Amino acid sequence: MSRIGKKPAQIPEGVDVAVANGAVTVKGKQGELSMPLTNLVEVKVQESLLSVTPNDNSREAKLMWGTTQRNIMNMMTGVSEGFSRRLKLIGVGYRANVQGKTLVLQLGYSHDINHEIPDGIKITCEDQTTVVVSGIDKQLVGAVAAKIRSYRKPEPYKGKGVRYEDEYVERKEGKKK
Repeated sequence: MSRIGKKPAQIPEGVDVAVANGAVTVKGKQGELSMPLTNLVEVKVQESLLSVTPNDNSREAKLMWGTTQRNIMNMMTGVSEGFSRRLKLIGVGYRANVQGKTLVLQLGYSHDINHEIPDGIKITCEDQTTVVVSGIDKQLVGAVAAKIRSYRKPEPYKGKGVRYEDEYVERKEGKKK
């Protein structure tokens, strides 16, 4: 039994949720998101509460019960508040800046890395070593931040690389003579 799915979700002020044609559409002040529904669960909207129930007692329906409710709750949070991930560039000469729809990263390679900013994502650089990825789609924000981090993952000996702001990199001791 899903503990998340049992409790109905509260719909925030200023957010409209509509279920039609096998899809859920969520509209808010930040924008609009839509997600297709599986036929294993049923979504009901009553006043300011949203409830998800499984259609049968199968294992797959129980798996999709809490997942579907959490995805819809993330959509409601995204269109009302938005999501963001902060990345820090740590290393001598590591820099980032935004030029139009491109994030230009200098990460110690012989060339600059040009990362195209996808639609629905806003990337800002507070300073040369801090990158903020924000948007209304939690999955897309996380995927873009992970892609930027993958260009130079933090290494354990000096700690250099691109890391999330709240990430801890365990340092290793180098060779001894």
